[in-house]
Amino acid sequence: MVIADPIARTALSAVTVEPADDGDGVDALTLGRRIRERRTAIGMTLGELAAAIDRAPSQVSAIENGKREPRLSMLRTIALALGTTVDDLLRADAPSERAALEIAVERAQRGPVFAALGLPAFRVGKGLNDQTLETILALHNEIDRLHRERAATPEEARRANAQLRAEMRARDNHYPELEQKAAELLEAVGHAGGPVSHQLVADIASHLGFSLHYVGDLPHSTRSVTDKRNGRIYLPTQNSPSRDSRSPILQALSSHVLGHEEPRSYADFLRQRIETNYLTAAILLPEEAAVRYLTEAKNLRRISMEELRDHFAVSYETAAHRFTNLATARLDIPVHFMKVHESGTIIKAYENDKVRFPSDALGAVEGTTVCRYWTARTVFDIDDRFSPYYQYTDTPTGTFWCTSRIEKAKEGEYSVSVGVPFEHVKWFRGRETPHRSVSRCPDETCCRRAPSSLSEKWSDASWPAARTPTSLLAALPTGTFPGVDQTEVFQFLEAHAPHSEE
Repeated sequence: MVIADPIARTALSAVTVEPADDGDGVDALTLGRRIRERRTAIGMTLGELAAAIDRAPSQVSAIENGKREPRLSMLRTIALALGTTVDDLLRADAPSERAALEIAVERAQRGPVFAALGLPAFRVGKGLNDQTLETILALHNEIDRLHRERAATPEEARRANAQLRAEMRARDNHYPELEQKAAELLEAVGHAGGPVSHQLVADIASHLGFSLHYVGDLPHSTRSVTDKRNGRIYLPTQNSPSRDSRSPILQALSSHVLGHEEPRSYADFLRQRIETNYLTAAILLPEEAAVRYLTEAKNLRRISMEELRDHFAVSYETAAHRFTNLATARLDIPVHFMKVHESGTIIKAYENDKVRFPSDALGAVEGTTVCRYWTARTVFDIDDRFSPYYQYTDTPTGTFWCTSRIEKAKEGEYSVSVGVPFEHVKWFRGRETPHRSVSRCPDETCCRRAPSSLSEKWSDASWPAARTPTSLLAALPTGTFPGVDQTEVFQFLEAHAPHSEE
Protein backbone atom coordinates (compact mmCIF):
# COMPACT_ATOMS: atom_id res chain seq x y z
CA MET A 1 0.00 0.00 0.00
CA VAL A 2 3.00 2.31 -0.34
CA ILE A 3 2.98 4.29 -3.55
CA ALA A 4 6.23 4.18 -5.55
CA ASP A 5 7.05 7.85 -5.87
CA PRO A 6 9.50 8.67 -7.38
CA ILE A 7 11.50 5.84 -9.00
CA ALA A 8 14.74 6.45 -7.11
CA ARG A 9 12.90 6.57 -3.79
CA THR A 10 11.13 3.31 -4.54
CA ALA A 11 14.39 1.63 -5.49
CA LEU A 12 16.01 2.81 -2.28
CA SER A 13 13.13 1.48 -0.18
CA ALA A 14 13.56 -1.89 -1.83
CA VAL A 15 17.30 -1.89 -1.17
CA THR A 16 16.72 -1.38 2.53
CA VAL A 17 14.21 -4.20 3.01
CA GLU A 18 14.97 -6.86 5.57
CA PRO A 19 17.14 -9.78 4.36
CA ALA A 20 15.30 -12.85 3.18
CA ASP A 21 15.02 -15.63 5.71
CA ASP A 22 16.77 -18.67 4.29
CA GLY A 23 15.88 -20.89 7.20
CA ASP A 24 18.85 -20.46 9.52
CA GLY A 25 19.10 -16.65 9.49
CA VAL A 26 21.87 -16.48 6.82
CA ASP A 27 21.08 -14.40 3.71
CA ALA A 28 22.84 -16.20 0.84
CA LEU A 29 22.66 -13.20 -1.50
CA THR A 30 24.32 -10.80 0.93
CA LEU A 31 26.90 -13.41 1.93
CA GLY A 32 27.77 -14.03 -1.72
CA ARG A 33 28.13 -10.31 -2.44
CA ARG A 34 30.39 -9.89 0.60
CA ILE A 35 32.64 -12.72 -0.58
CA ARG A 36 32.84 -11.22 -4.10
CA GLU A 37 33.50 -7.67 -2.82
CA ARG A 38 36.27 -8.92 -0.55
CA ARG A 39 37.82 -11.04 -3.29
CA THR A 40 37.94 -8.20 -5.81
CA ALA A 41 39.16 -5.73 -3.17
CA ILE A 42 42.31 -7.80 -2.58
CA GLY A 43 42.82 -8.43 -6.30
CA MET A 44 42.04 -12.16 -6.25
CA THR A 45 40.43 -13.83 -9.26
CA LEU A 46 37.58 -16.30 -9.06
CA GLY A 47 39.93 -19.09 -10.15
CA GLU A 48 42.50 -18.19 -7.49
CA LEU A 49 39.89 -18.29 -4.73
CA ALA A 50 38.60 -21.63 -6.06
CA ALA A 51 42.13 -23.06 -5.99
CA ALA A 52 42.74 -21.70 -2.47
CA ILE A 53 39.70 -23.49 -1.06
CA ASP A 54 40.07 -26.57 -3.29
CA ARG A 55 36.75 -26.15 -5.07
CA ALA A 56 35.72 -25.76 -8.71
CA PRO A 57 35.31 -22.15 -9.97
CA SER A 58 31.68 -22.93 -10.81
CA GLN A 59 31.02 -23.75 -7.14
CA VAL A 60 32.57 -20.47 -6.00
CA SER A 61 30.53 -18.59 -8.64
CA ALA A 62 27.32 -20.19 -7.33
CA ILE A 63 28.23 -19.07 -3.79
CA GLU A 64 28.99 -15.52 -4.89
CA ASN A 65 25.70 -15.33 -6.81
CA GLY A 66 23.73 -16.47 -3.77
CA LYS A 67 22.61 -19.69 -5.42
CA ARG A 68 24.50 -21.90 -3.01
CA GLU A 69 25.12 -21.48 0.70
CA PRO A 70 28.50 -22.77 1.97
CA ARG A 71 28.77 -24.93 5.07
CA LEU A 72 30.39 -23.32 8.09
CA SER A 73 33.60 -25.28 7.58
CA MET A 74 33.89 -24.05 3.98
CA LEU A 75 33.01 -20.51 5.10
CA ARG A 76 35.94 -20.59 7.54
CA THR A 77 38.22 -21.70 4.68
CA ILE A 78 36.93 -18.91 2.44
CA ALA A 79 37.42 -16.32 5.18
CA LEU A 80 40.98 -17.52 5.75
CA ALA A 81 41.76 -17.36 2.02
CA LEU A 82 40.35 -13.82 1.84
CA GLY A 83 42.16 -12.64 4.96
CA THR A 84 38.98 -11.79 6.84
CA THR A 85 36.69 -13.34 9.47
CA VAL A 86 33.52 -15.41 9.30
CA ASP A 87 31.70 -12.76 11.35
CA ASP A 88 32.57 -10.10 8.79
CA LEU A 89 31.29 -12.22 5.91
CA LEU A 90 28.06 -12.95 7.78
CA ARG A 91 27.18 -9.32 8.44
CA ALA A 92 23.58 -8.57 7.45
CA ASP A 93 24.24 -5.25 5.68
CA ALA A 94 25.32 -5.11 2.03
CA PRO A 95 29.00 -4.23 1.49
CA SER A 96 28.16 -1.22 -0.75
CA GLU A 97 25.22 0.71 -2.20
CA ARG A 98 25.74 -0.93 -5.57
CA ALA A 99 25.79 -4.36 -3.95
CA ALA A 100 22.58 -3.51 -2.09
CA LEU A 101 20.92 -2.56 -5.36
CA GLU A 102 22.08 -5.77 -7.06
CA ILE A 103 20.84 -7.85 -4.13
CA ALA A 104 17.42 -6.18 -4.27
CA VAL A 105 17.08 -6.89 -7.99
CA GLU A 106 18.25 -10.49 -7.55
CA ARG A 107 15.74 -10.98 -4.77
CA ALA A 108 12.98 -9.48 -6.89
CA GLN A 109 13.78 -11.96 -9.69
CA ARG A 110 13.38 -14.84 -7.24
CA GLY A 111 10.12 -13.50 -5.84
CA PRO A 112 6.47 -14.24 -6.75
CA VAL A 113 5.98 -11.21 -9.03
CA PHE A 114 8.58 -12.32 -11.59
CA ALA A 115 7.30 -15.88 -11.34
CA ALA A 116 3.68 -14.82 -11.87
CA LEU A 117 4.61 -12.74 -14.91
CA GLY A 118 6.70 -15.53 -16.39
CA LEU A 119 9.67 -13.21 -16.90
CA PRO A 120 13.03 -14.85 -17.61
CA ALA A 121 15.85 -14.26 -15.15
CA PHE A 122 18.78 -12.13 -16.26
CA ARG A 123 22.31 -11.72 -14.98
CA VAL A 124 22.84 -8.70 -12.78
CA GLY A 125 26.33 -7.73 -13.85
CA LYS A 126 28.50 -4.67 -14.25
CA GLY A 127 27.01 -4.06 -17.70
CA LEU A 128 23.77 -2.87 -16.07
CA ASN A 129 24.17 0.62 -14.64
CA ASP A 130 22.49 1.84 -11.46
CA GLN A 131 19.71 3.69 -13.28
CA THR A 132 18.70 0.56 -15.19
CA LEU A 133 18.59 -1.51 -12.00
CA GLU A 134 16.60 1.20 -10.19
CA THR A 135 14.08 1.32 -13.04
CA ILE A 136 13.64 -2.46 -13.05
CA LEU A 137 13.24 -2.43 -9.29
CA ALA A 138 10.72 0.42 -9.37
CA LEU A 139 8.59 -1.40 -11.94
CA HIS A 140 8.73 -4.57 -9.85
CA ASN A 141 7.72 -2.68 -6.69
CA GLU A 142 4.80 -0.98 -8.40
CA ILE A 143 3.45 -4.31 -9.67
CA ASP A 144 3.94 -5.77 -6.20
CA ARG A 145 2.12 -2.79 -4.68
CA LEU A 146 -0.83 -3.28 -7.00
CA HIS A 147 -1.05 -6.96 -6.04
CA ARG A 148 -0.96 -6.10 -2.33
CA GLU A 149 -3.47 -3.31 -2.83
CA ARG A 150 -5.93 -5.73 -4.38
CA ALA A 151 -5.40 -7.99 -1.38
CA ALA A 152 -6.31 -5.15 1.00
CA THR A 153 -9.92 -6.28 1.13
CA PRO A 154 -12.54 -5.41 3.73
CA GLU A 155 -11.84 -8.83 5.23
CA GLU A 156 -8.19 -7.89 5.79
CA ALA A 157 -9.18 -4.61 7.41
CA ARG A 158 -11.70 -6.25 9.70
CA ARG A 159 -9.29 -9.04 10.63
CA ALA A 160 -6.64 -6.46 11.54
CA ASN A 161 -9.18 -4.63 13.71
CA ALA A 162 -10.08 -7.84 15.53
CA GLN A 163 -6.44 -8.76 16.15
CA LEU A 164 -5.57 -5.33 17.51
CA ARG A 165 -8.60 -5.34 19.81
CA ALA A 166 -7.51 -8.69 21.21
CA GLU A 167 -4.10 -7.22 22.00
CA MET A 168 -5.67 -4.17 23.64
CA ARG A 169 -7.87 -6.41 25.76
CA ALA A 170 -4.88 -8.51 26.85
CA ARG A 171 -3.10 -5.33 27.98
CA ASP A 172 -6.23 -3.77 29.52
CA ASN A 173 -5.75 -1.03 26.93
CA HIS A 174 -2.80 0.31 28.95
CA TYR A 175 0.57 0.95 27.30
CA PRO A 176 3.24 1.91 29.88
CA GLU A 177 5.82 2.70 27.18
CA LEU A 178 3.53 5.38 25.72
CA GLU A 179 2.72 6.71 29.18
CA GLN A 180 6.46 7.11 29.78
CA LYS A 181 6.96 9.05 26.54
CA ALA A 182 4.12 11.39 27.46
CA ALA A 183 5.60 11.99 30.90
CA GLU A 184 9.04 12.73 29.43
CA LEU A 185 7.63 15.29 26.98
CA LEU A 186 5.64 17.07 29.69
CA GLU A 187 8.65 17.13 32.01
CA ALA A 188 10.82 18.56 29.23
CA VAL A 189 8.57 21.62 28.90
CA GLY A 190 8.05 22.11 32.63
CA HIS A 191 4.42 21.06 32.99
CA ALA A 192 3.62 21.58 36.65
CA GLY A 193 0.07 20.22 36.71
CA GLY A 194 -3.39 21.26 35.62
CA PRO A 195 -4.80 21.20 32.08
CA VAL A 196 -2.24 21.15 29.27
CA SER A 197 -2.60 24.52 27.59
CA HIS A 198 -2.25 25.29 23.89
CA GLN A 199 0.93 27.20 24.73
CA LEU A 200 2.38 24.15 26.41
CA VAL A 201 1.58 22.09 23.32
CA ALA A 202 3.40 24.70 21.23
CA ASP A 203 6.35 24.42 23.64
CA ILE A 204 6.41 20.64 23.07
CA ALA A 205 6.51 21.26 19.32
CA SER A 206 9.40 23.70 19.74
CA HIS A 207 11.21 21.26 22.01
CA LEU A 208 10.97 18.62 19.26
CA GLY A 209 12.26 21.04 16.63
CA PHE A 210 8.97 21.99 14.94
CA SER A 211 7.26 25.33 14.33
CA LEU A 212 3.50 25.71 13.91
CA HIS A 213 2.02 27.42 10.85
CA TYR A 214 -1.70 28.14 10.43
CA VAL A 215 -2.88 28.34 6.82
CA GLY A 216 -6.15 28.73 5.01
CA ASP A 217 -5.41 26.32 2.19
CA LEU A 218 -4.64 23.11 4.03
CA PRO A 219 -5.47 20.12 1.80
CA HIS A 220 -9.11 19.26 2.46
CA SER A 221 -8.31 15.59 3.12
CA THR A 222 -5.93 16.35 6.02
CA ARG A 223 -6.07 17.55 9.62
CA SER A 224 -2.45 18.64 9.50
CA VAL A 225 0.57 18.33 7.23
CA THR A 226 4.11 17.92 8.56
CA ASP A 227 7.12 19.17 6.61
CA LYS A 228 9.82 16.98 8.13
CA ARG A 229 12.55 18.57 6.01
CA ASN A 230 11.96 22.09 7.33
CA GLY A 231 10.52 21.22 10.75
CA ARG A 232 7.08 22.71 10.12
CA ILE A 233 3.57 21.59 11.04
CA TYR A 234 0.78 23.17 8.99
CA LEU A 235 -2.66 23.47 10.59
CA PRO A 236 -5.99 24.97 9.51
CA THR A 237 -6.78 28.54 10.53
CA GLN A 238 -10.24 27.40 11.58
CA ASN A 239 -10.79 24.35 13.75
CA SER A 240 -13.88 22.20 13.76
CA PRO A 241 -16.14 23.08 16.70
CA SER A 242 -16.21 19.40 17.65
CA ARG A 243 -12.40 19.01 17.76
CA ASP A 244 -9.82 20.06 20.31
CA SER A 245 -7.37 22.44 18.60
CA ARG A 246 -4.47 20.84 20.50
CA SER A 247 -5.13 17.32 19.25
CA PRO A 248 -4.00 17.66 15.60
CA ILE A 249 -0.73 19.22 16.78
CA LEU A 250 -0.08 16.44 19.29
CA GLN A 251 -1.08 13.75 16.80
CA ALA A 252 1.42 15.09 14.27
CA LEU A 253 4.12 15.28 16.95
CA SER A 254 3.25 11.81 18.25
CA SER A 255 3.93 10.23 14.86
CA HIS A 256 7.37 11.89 14.92
CA VAL A 257 8.11 10.87 18.51
CA LEU A 258 7.08 7.27 17.85
CA GLY A 259 9.20 7.04 14.71
CA HIS A 260 6.30 6.02 12.50
CA GLU A 261 7.20 5.19 8.91
CA GLU A 262 4.88 4.93 5.94
CA PRO A 263 2.36 2.15 6.70
CA ARG A 264 2.75 -0.89 4.47
CA SER A 265 -0.53 -2.55 5.42
CA TYR A 266 -3.85 -1.79 7.01
CA ALA A 267 -2.57 -3.35 10.24
CA ASP A 268 0.35 -0.89 10.26
CA PHE A 269 -1.96 2.04 9.57
CA LEU A 270 -4.39 1.02 12.30
CA ARG A 271 -1.67 0.43 14.90
CA GLN A 272 -0.09 3.80 14.15
CA ARG A 273 -3.43 5.52 14.56
CA ILE A 274 -4.05 3.79 17.88
CA GLU A 275 -0.56 4.68 19.17
CA THR A 276 -0.87 8.29 18.01
CA ASN A 277 -4.26 8.79 19.64
CA TYR A 278 -3.07 7.10 22.83
CA LEU A 279 0.02 9.29 23.18
CA THR A 280 -2.01 12.41 22.40
CA ALA A 281 -4.50 11.58 25.17
CA ALA A 282 -1.71 10.64 27.57
CA ILE A 283 -0.24 14.13 27.11
CA LEU A 284 -3.59 15.92 27.53
CA LEU A 285 -4.51 13.81 30.56
CA PRO A 286 -1.15 12.89 32.19
CA GLU A 287 -1.27 9.48 33.83
CA GLU A 288 -0.31 10.34 37.38
CA ALA A 289 -2.53 13.43 37.52
CA ALA A 290 -5.46 11.58 35.94
CA VAL A 291 -5.06 8.55 38.23
CA ARG A 292 -4.85 10.81 41.26
CA TYR A 293 -8.03 12.60 40.22
CA LEU A 294 -9.90 9.38 39.37
CA THR A 295 -8.79 7.64 42.57
CA GLU A 296 -10.21 10.47 44.62
CA ALA A 297 -13.42 10.34 42.58
CA LYS A 298 -13.60 6.58 43.11
CA ASN A 299 -13.16 6.99 46.87
CA LEU A 300 -16.01 9.50 46.82
CA ARG A 301 -18.03 7.16 44.56
CA ARG A 302 -18.53 9.85 41.94
CA ILE A 303 -16.49 8.95 38.86
CA SER A 304 -17.90 10.96 35.97
CA MET A 305 -16.80 11.29 32.36
CA GLU A 306 -18.17 14.85 32.28
CA GLU A 307 -16.15 15.87 35.32
CA LEU A 308 -13.02 14.18 33.95
CA ARG A 309 -13.57 16.09 30.70
CA ASP A 310 -13.97 19.41 32.47
CA HIS A 311 -11.08 18.93 34.88
CA PHE A 312 -8.56 18.41 32.06
CA ALA A 313 -10.30 20.65 29.49
CA VAL A 314 -10.61 17.94 26.81
CA SER A 315 -13.45 16.60 24.67
CA TYR A 316 -15.89 14.07 26.08
CA GLU A 317 -14.65 11.41 23.67
CA THR A 318 -11.01 11.99 24.68
CA ALA A 319 -11.96 11.73 28.36
CA ALA A 320 -13.91 8.52 27.73
CA HIS A 321 -11.05 7.00 25.72
CA ARG A 322 -8.52 7.97 28.37
CA PHE A 323 -10.64 6.43 31.10
CA THR A 324 -10.44 3.06 29.36
CA ASN A 325 -6.61 3.33 29.42
CA LEU A 326 -6.54 3.75 33.19
CA ALA A 327 -9.71 2.12 34.52
CA THR A 328 -8.47 -1.46 34.75
CA ALA A 329 -4.70 -1.08 35.02
CA ARG A 330 -4.79 1.65 37.68
CA LEU A 331 -8.28 1.52 39.26
CA ASP A 332 -9.15 -2.20 39.03
CA ILE A 333 -12.37 -1.48 37.15
CA PRO A 334 -13.23 -3.57 34.04
CA VAL A 335 -14.80 -1.40 31.37
CA HIS A 336 -16.22 -1.17 27.88
CA PHE A 337 -16.37 1.72 25.41
CA MET A 338 -18.41 2.32 22.27
CA LYS A 339 -18.67 5.01 19.63
CA VAL A 340 -21.85 4.43 17.63
CA HIS A 341 -23.21 6.29 14.60
CA GLU A 342 -26.83 7.44 14.76
CA SER A 343 -27.68 4.64 12.30
CA GLY A 344 -26.68 2.13 15.00
CA THR A 345 -23.37 1.20 13.37
CA ILE A 346 -20.43 0.64 15.73
CA ILE A 347 -17.47 2.83 14.75
CA LYS A 348 -15.11 2.05 17.64
CA ALA A 349 -15.37 -0.38 20.52
CA TYR A 350 -13.29 -1.83 23.34
CA GLU A 351 -14.11 -4.17 26.20
CA ASN A 352 -12.48 -6.23 28.90
CA ASP A 353 -15.56 -6.64 31.12
CA LYS A 354 -17.13 -9.60 29.23
CA VAL A 355 -19.84 -7.53 27.58
CA ARG A 356 -20.75 -9.17 24.27
CA PHE A 357 -20.47 -6.82 21.32
CA PRO A 358 -22.02 -7.91 18.03
CA SER A 359 -19.35 -9.22 15.66
CA ASP A 360 -18.98 -10.86 12.29
CA ALA A 361 -17.43 -14.22 11.41
CA LEU A 362 -13.94 -12.68 11.55
CA GLY A 363 -14.48 -11.39 15.08
CA ALA A 364 -14.63 -7.76 13.91
CA VAL A 365 -16.98 -5.38 15.72
CA GLU A 366 -16.64 -2.22 13.63
CA GLY A 367 -19.42 -1.95 11.07
CA THR A 368 -21.86 -4.18 12.95
CA THR A 369 -25.13 -2.89 14.37
CA VAL A 370 -25.54 -2.51 18.11
CA CYS A 371 -28.71 -3.66 19.86
CA ARG A 372 -31.38 -0.98 19.76
CA TYR A 373 -31.98 -1.43 23.50
CA TRP A 374 -28.39 -0.67 24.58
CA THR A 375 -27.56 2.74 26.01
CA ALA A 376 -25.54 3.60 22.91
CA ARG A 377 -28.81 3.50 20.91
CA THR A 378 -31.47 4.60 23.38
CA VAL A 379 -29.56 7.82 24.12
CA PHE A 380 -30.54 9.08 20.65
CA ASP A 381 -34.20 9.11 21.77
CA ILE A 382 -33.56 11.41 24.72
CA ASP A 383 -34.65 15.03 24.34
CA ASP A 384 -32.24 16.38 26.96
CA ARG A 385 -28.88 16.51 25.18
CA PHE A 386 -27.19 18.60 27.89
CA SER A 387 -27.44 16.27 30.87
CA PRO A 388 -25.58 12.95 31.20
CA TYR A 389 -27.66 9.90 30.32
CA TYR A 390 -27.35 6.69 32.34
CA GLN A 391 -28.94 3.28 31.87
CA TYR A 392 -28.81 -0.27 33.18
CA THR A 393 -29.11 -3.00 30.56
CA ASP A 394 -29.81 -6.63 31.41
CA THR A 395 -28.06 -8.91 28.91
CA PRO A 396 -27.44 -12.68 28.58
CA THR A 397 -23.95 -12.15 30.06
CA GLY A 398 -25.04 -9.98 32.98
CA THR A 399 -26.24 -6.49 33.83
CA PHE A 400 -24.20 -3.52 32.66
CA TRP A 401 -24.45 0.16 33.53
CA CYS A 402 -23.54 2.78 30.92
CA THR A 403 -23.19 6.52 30.66
CA SER A 404 -23.58 7.98 27.19
CA ARG A 405 -23.51 11.33 25.43
CA ILE A 406 -24.27 12.53 21.90
CA GLU A 407 -21.46 14.15 19.89
CA LYS A 408 -21.82 15.83 16.49
CA ALA A 409 -19.56 15.45 13.47
CA LYS A 410 -19.82 16.15 9.74
CA GLU A 411 -20.95 12.54 9.15
CA GLY A 412 -23.87 12.94 11.55
CA GLU A 413 -24.40 12.31 15.25
CA TYR A 414 -22.55 9.75 17.35
CA SER A 415 -23.04 8.38 20.83
CA VAL A 416 -19.96 7.90 23.00
CA SER A 417 -20.56 5.41 25.80
CA VAL A 418 -18.60 4.04 28.75
CA GLY A 419 -19.93 1.11 30.74
CA VAL A 420 -19.09 -1.29 33.55
CA PRO A 421 -20.54 -4.50 35.04
CA PHE A 422 -23.20 -4.05 37.71
CA GLU A 423 -20.84 -4.83 40.59
CA HIS A 424 -18.65 -1.84 39.71
CA VAL A 425 -21.35 0.79 39.23
CA LYS A 426 -21.00 1.76 42.90
CA TRP A 427 -17.99 3.93 41.98
CA PHE A 428 -19.88 6.11 39.49
CA ARG A 429 -22.20 9.07 39.44
CA GLY A 430 -25.53 8.17 37.87
CA ARG A 431 -25.82 4.76 39.52
CA GLU A 432 -29.23 5.75 40.91
CA THR A 433 -30.75 6.13 37.41
CA PRO A 434 -34.23 4.67 36.92
CA HIS A 435 -33.57 3.92 33.25
CA ARG A 436 -33.44 0.21 32.61
CA SER A 437 -33.59 -1.94 29.50
CA VAL A 438 -33.36 -5.59 28.47
CA SER A 439 -31.31 -6.87 25.55
CA ARG A 440 -31.48 -10.47 24.37
CA CYS A 441 -28.99 -9.95 21.52
CA PRO A 442 -27.45 -11.81 19.77
CA ASP A 443 -30.83 -13.59 19.77
CA GLU A 444 -32.34 -12.23 16.55
CA THR A 445 -35.81 -12.04 18.11
CA CYS A 446 -34.51 -9.23 20.33
CA CYS A 447 -34.35 -6.48 17.73
CA ARG A 448 -32.91 -7.83 14.49
CA ARG A 449 -35.95 -9.74 13.28
CA ALA A 450 -39.26 -7.96 12.79
CA PRO A 451 -42.44 -9.50 14.20
CA SER A 452 -43.83 -12.04 11.78
CA SER A 453 -47.00 -9.98 11.15
CA LEU A 454 -44.95 -6.99 9.97
CA SER A 455 -42.49 -9.12 8.07
CA GLU A 456 -45.23 -10.85 6.09
CA LYS A 457 -46.81 -7.52 5.22
CA TRP A 458 -43.75 -5.52 4.24
CA SER A 459 -40.90 -7.87 3.29
CA ASP A 460 -41.70 -7.63 -0.44
CA ALA A 461 -42.89 -4.03 -0.40
CA SER A 462 -39.95 -2.11 1.07
CA TRP A 463 -36.62 -0.84 -0.24
CA PRO A 464 -34.70 1.20 2.35
CA ALA A 465 -31.64 3.34 1.51
CA ALA A 466 -28.88 3.06 4.09
CA ARG A 467 -28.02 6.25 5.96
CA THR A 468 -24.69 5.05 7.33
CA PRO A 469 -21.77 6.81 5.58
CA THR A 470 -20.25 4.30 3.18
CA SER A 471 -16.76 5.40 4.25
CA LEU A 472 -17.37 3.75 7.60
CA LEU A 473 -17.73 0.31 6.07
CA ALA A 474 -15.69 0.51 2.88
CA ALA A 475 -12.34 -1.14 2.33
CA LEU A 476 -9.27 0.91 3.06
CA PRO A 477 -8.76 3.61 0.40
CA THR A 478 -5.72 3.27 -1.79
CA GLY A 479 -2.54 5.20 -1.11
CA THR A 480 0.08 5.41 1.58
CA PHE A 481 -2.13 7.34 4.01
CA PRO A 482 -5.76 6.23 3.54
CA GLY A 483 -8.12 8.99 2.48
CA VAL A 484 -5.34 11.52 1.84
CA ASP A 485 -4.69 13.01 -1.61
CA GLN A 486 -0.91 12.65 -1.73
CA THR A 487 -0.49 14.84 -4.82
CA GLU A 488 -2.41 17.64 -3.14
CA VAL A 489 -0.26 17.34 -0.02
CA PHE A 490 2.97 17.46 -2.02
CA GLN A 491 1.78 20.52 -3.95
CA PHE A 492 0.84 22.19 -0.68
CA LEU A 493 4.27 21.55 0.83
CA GLU A 494 5.97 22.84 -2.29
CA ALA A 495 3.97 26.06 -2.15
CA HIS A 496 4.65 26.64 1.55
CA ALA A 497 8.30 25.59 1.78
CA PRO A 498 10.68 28.32 3.02
CA HIS A 499 12.26 30.38 0.21
CA SER A 500 15.71 29.17 1.23
CA GLU A 501 14.80 25.77 -0.16
CA GLU A 502 14.25 27.14 -3.65
